[in-house]
Amino acid sequence: MAEYIIAIDQGTTSSRAIVFDRKGSIVSVGQKEHEQILPQPGWVEHDALEIWRNVQEVIGVALAKADLTRHDIAAVGITNQRETAVVWDKTTGKPVYNAIVWQDTRTQSIVDRLAADGGVDRFKPVVGLPLATYFSGTKIAWILENVDGARAKAEAGDLLFGTTDSWVLWNLTGGSDGGVHATDVTNASRTLFMDLETLEWRDDILEAFGVPRSMMPEIRSSSEVYGAAESSSLLRETPIAGILGDQQAATFGQAAFETGESKNTYGTGNFLIFNTGEEIVHSKNGLLTTVGYKLGDAPTHYALEGSIAVTGSLIQWLRDQLGIISSAPDVERLATTVEDNGGVYVVPAFSGLYAPYWRPDARGAIVGLTRYANKGHIARAALEAVAFQTRDVIDAVNADAGVDLSELKVDGGMVANDALMQFQADVLGVPVVRPVVAETTALGAAYAAGLAVGFWSGLDDLSANWQEDRRWEPELEADERDRQLRLWRKAVSKSMDWVDEDVR
Repeated sequence: MAEYIIAIDQGTTSSRAIVFDRKGSIVSVGQKEHEQILPQPGWVEHDALEIWRNVQEVIGVALAKADLTRHDIAAVGITNQRETAVVWDKTTGKPVYNAIVWQDTRTQSIVDRLAADGGVDRFKPVVGLPLATYFSGTKIAWILENVDGARAKAEAGDLLFGTTDSWVLWNLTGGSDGGVHATDVTNASRTLFMDLETLEWRDDILEAFGVPRSMMPEIRSSSEVYGAAESSSLLRETPIAGILGDQQAATFGQAAFETGESKNTYGTGNFLIFNTGEEIVHSKNGLLTTVGYKLGDAPTHYALEGSIAVTGSLIQWLRDQLGIISSAPDVERLATTVEDNGGVYVVPAFSGLYAPYWRPDARGAIVGLTRYANKGHIARAALEAVAFQTRDVIDAVNADAGVDLSELKVDGGMVANDALMQFQADVLGVPVVRPVVAETTALGAAYAAGLAVGFWSGLDDLSANWQEDRRWEPELEADERDRQLRLWRKAVSKSMDWVDEDVR
């Protein structure tokens, strides 16, 4: 009897395969980074073929580390970077252009063109999202408008679109030889094209963007059997049975199944999701309305989301562009060489500001510099920027929900940073709680797949697996917290109105 589930976590910086047992514990991990392609300011791309090669490799690594074969695996779950767009030829299986990453801002002119008729909230009552470069719809439009021959091929029915879940699923189930072209409701809800009520593509919105419907994947639930791995795969004949966009997967992995439950994931960016149950709640405070999950034929669960573009990638920037640290964990050591931020604030608006501001005209800023400031202050200010941005989003959640969050469940790679987690509790004024299994994104995808094949019997099984690892209580005095928040918001204001017509 198969005793394990494998989750494929196709993320912004790497692809991973993680094997889980029935208790939701990690058995083995395979991981490989892929190249971040930065052709010019504001452009961020990935090589989708490299991603697929890496996915195949990490599956093999995870199986080998645990001494397992496909016969030990009950099902495969997929989770992914949600808004990153891949367009490929369905006959050759080759992308017509690099994947355009969710952080990419090149499509602002398309956003402006579409917003000229009805503003940035033109489609928001239907899809829950404002017009923004963040979402995959504008990226598909850019490819069709700028890649030679793409428009003609798309209109002839020869091109397919997918976020990276669809790209992995299609290849894993056979590719050009019968691959399944599908996505789940959580990823579909991030395109700007899906009606939140009907869970179907809206032809009128597709037409406004100039995207043929024939390109679009079939929308399915988050937990069902989509197909089986093809014969040449190490997982051949294993059912692929769960798909959740990464932030919804992390929420599911945190067992935040009920109305009012939430989590915050610290990854490349930060993403807070607040479960609104079966009710579609439209934010009045800069949050997104999205699908939380849908299990087979059961009712859809919705959520409010606060999306922050740059958190973990800010630490990568300190490492790769500035060279003040040699590895990401070094940032905590460097930050603790100083007692405070020395008056320095970093606003990492590399892709503009996302929630709750939604200011594409913003750009990154380091303010408050004096001769006293050193690299320790900059490292500390970078970590604090992660916590300050989260505070801004949680203020919006509290305003929309009408009830203040009493504690924050956290997950993702950065929650290993104790200094950051303590400052997060300080700046929020509420406890911050880390689970034993912090890799909740992959765990959520595993849960969705396991539920579909009966590996777990229901949500109660999953809730029983959740265990607290550590809790941070706020220690900062209220007056000092308010002072720092005031200075942070002043710093944010300095990052705005930067982009003019002649500024990239």
